[in-house]
Amino acid sequence: MSLIGEPEWAPPGVDPAQPSVARVHDALLGGMENFAADRSVARKLKDAVPEVVDLVWCNRAFIGRVVDFLIRETGVRQIIDLGSGLPTVENTHEVAQFADPRSRVVYVDIDPMVEPHARAILSNNPNAAAITADARDVAAVLGHPTLTRMIDLSQPTALLVIGLLHLFPDRDDPHGLVRRYMSALPSGSYLAASNMLASPSPKAQALETMLQATMGTGYFRDRPSIVAYFDGLVLVEPGVVHFPEWHPDERLPGPLAPWEELLLGGVARKP
Repeated sequence: MSLIGEPEWAPPGVDPAQPSVARVHDALLGGMENFAADRSVARKLKDAVPEVVDLVWCNRAFIGRVVDFLIRETGVRQIIDLGSGLPTVENTHEVAQFADPRSRVVYVDIDPMVEPHARAILSNNPNAAAITADARDVAAVLGHPTLTRMIDLSQPTALLVIGLLHLFPDRDDPHGLVRRYMSALPSGSYLAASNMLASPSPKAQALETMLQATMGTGYFRDRPSIVAYFDGLVLVEPGVVHFPEWHPDERLPGPLAPWEELLLGGVARKP
């Protein structure tokens, strides 16, 4: 984002020397909305787990299939995307509005770079918006004037919490956070959630160690803990599974690659 030797420009409130999850993710996807500090973290992650780029694209593909399912199969026409990150390819609103142009999407992210970049992309789209907010502050998110203008919280709503919950330590009570959001949504709403899966796999341990060393975050959890995000809800088949196993576009060719086993998630309906 700058010429060699020149300081990198950053919008007000953004410290380019401090890497952010959203910008590191953008760097891994080959985006341009990141700084040297973010690219340095991305390189370290790739050195630790070379397949991490495949992993983030697998995450994007999962989101796309989930959103397409929600719009085409459930009747839901409004989505709140928590921890959405910087705009990239096959964004949630693009997938949703391809299935039904009436679909409304609100992106939520704590990184102050997300909202202005999303606003530029969404300037001619009356059914999509972005807000800057901490997903852990449920009242601030659901009470934000942009969200309440876009989303009718009395109607079924899909909440996407994909690629976010593993950023929260247990002391932040991620399970309670999910419950608070879902308790605020009406019957017929949906939750799509995921978490990095704890395992003895060297890939899992290397990635978790590097995330915590470079970003100060990254909390892998076991399967029962991930399934517990959906307590009180009705899981959509095939339940909580590895991303490639959830409504694959094509028949799975064989066993999952080790890095594909790091991602676990699912979709469920509020009865």
